[in-house]
Amino acid sequence: MKYSAVIQDTGPGKKLLSHAGFKAAAAVAAGSLLLASAGVVYADAISNNLDGTFDSVAEIMPLNLGGPAGSTTLYVVKIQGDGNNGCTIQGREAVSLSLASSNTAVATVTPSSATFGSCGDTTLITVTPVGVGTASVTAALTGNTTDDVYDVAPVNFSVKVTAPAPSNTAPIISISGVTPGASYAKGSVPTTVCNVTDAEDGSSSPSATLSAITGPAAADGIGSQTASCSYTDGGGLTASSSVTYNIVDVTAPEISYTLSPATADGLAGWYRSSVELKWTVTESDSPTTLSKVGCEDQTVTLDQLPADYSCSATSSGGSVGPVTVPIKKDGTAPTVSSDGASGTLGNDGWYVSDVLARFAATDATSGPASATQSVTSSGEGSAIAVLSPAFTDNAGNTTAAGTATQTFKIDKTAPTVAFSSTVDTGYFGSTAPAPECVGSDAVSGLASCVVSGYGIGVGTHTLTATATDVAGNTATATQTYTVLAWTLKGFYQPIDMGGVLNTVKGGSTVPAKFEVFAGNTEITDPGLMSFSMAKISCSPVVPTDEIETTATGSTSLRYDATAGQFVYNWKTPTGAGTCYRLTMLAADGSTISANFKLK
Repeated sequence: MKYSAVIQDTGPGKKLLSHAGFKAAAAVAAGSLLLASAGVVYADAISNNLDGTFDSVAEIMPLNLGGPAGSTTLYVVKIQGDGNNGCTIQGREAVSLSLASSNTAVATVTPSSATFGSCGDTTLITVTPVGVGTASVTAALTGNTTDDVYDVAPVNFSVKVTAPAPSNTAPIISISGVTPGASYAKGSVPTTVCNVTDAEDGSSSPSATLSAITGPAAADGIGSQTASCSYTDGGGLTASSSVTYNIVDVTAPEISYTLSPATADGLAGWYRSSVELKWTVTESDSPTTLSKVGCEDQTVTLDQLPADYSCSATSSGGSVGPVTVPIKKDGTAPTVSSDGASGTLGNDGWYVSDVLARFAATDATSGPASATQSVTSSGEGSAIAVLSPAFTDNAGNTTAAGTATQTFKIDKTAPTVAFSSTVDTGYFGSTAPAPECVGSDAVSGLASCVVSGYGIGVGTHTLTATATDVAGNTATATQTYTVLAWTLKGFYQPIDMGGVLNTVKGGSTVPAKFEVFAGNTEITDPGLMSFSMAKISCSPVVPTDEIETTATGSTSLRYDATAGQFVYNWKTPTGAGTCYRLTMLAADGSTISANFKLK
């Protein structure tokens, strides 16, 4: 961005705008925003340091013929309020002008040109009296490499050369304390003094006259100001001088803020309650130029993710910021929900072990500190409640335990089981009936109760009672009993035992006599006995024995109560030379066998 300035001279008797084309109302010496001449809007200007008053025609430099030359200093004047913070000569840019006297027979000016390569450049010009009369020193713009329009009219002034009075010379005046075109911090402007030297009146140092401060921040004491000095000696000769300088704000605005509560009332910098943000922006030197961006007070009542609130400020003293305040608020506890369960599942929805119930938490703002937790069930029953644990989010909000409950059917205990009776050891035919299964279950209830393993055959039997509850738990009970075989005696004579081949004529009836006992009890029912015969090989090495007694009639079985024995009259087959085995099978499975050879 380009900057603006005014070029002005500092010689005695010169005013900022004192020529026919400029109106006193422009008030350049007082730091007006714009310089206007013939409808032109100027960026900055070049001026001298002659007096700061306004004449209807021009400023006047009084000189005595034969006396010392006069001088004034040209310098750049910054136009206040043009939107820039400095003059417009930047880098290698430059503004050049020519200087000329309208009547060289009255006065001459040196040098004849001046160039300003920076805002701090000055040029001292000297005016030499040549003859009595009036001349004008004028400036013309000869070069401008900036992008802005410069006004050089404030350089122009008049020269009046008079014959010296016999006893009076013109006074000489200069200003000390401030530098033309310089900038001073508000409150730190040096004291300005008028230095008067007069051959007849002597020297004096009166205070300079200060103009009102002008510019957009004049109300704040920021802007352009002109220090003017004027002195008229006893002989009526007057000398004047003026210097224009700037009063600036060198301190940027200050930004501060308060939070209420001052510190976060949650964890990790999170607020859980409402938080109020108030900004304070101060500019002590130039408050009227203060501009703020952001800086709105905030009251955060709703939950929000981390958000930045910022404040920036600018003034004629500079810029500050952005100052950023992060605020994150979460006043809502996590939401808890069931997340399933694990355990040993039995029948009909019942668990037969403790259940590990899982719970999950969600939190839309700060997030849960722990997303999942598990709780183990306790006890048994058809409605065992498992309460959710407490969950905390990262802001410190806590959901109370028990906000989400899972209910389970749990039966870990097997049912009770027993037999309705006992089966004792005894002989075949006297075994007690099968007992019933007796079971119960106090939790899920009994589903079934059965007895297995019952038998009446000879041998050892193991009974198993199995009870199953609705959940699938089982329990068993066992008992063992033995069915004893009968005792067989026989065959008695005339049959020989022990593998002997009993020889008998084919077709004969042989009486097979025998006894059956169940312990000490004799069995007398012929229906419990059966006979069979089977042809066998006739071994020549097996001993033989003749059947001495035979019976008559066909095959029959009877119990002879008188003799106390069974008699089986077996009518043998015909066919000499064949051999048979006769076998008696009792109902308990016991057998008696004898071998025969027909002849």
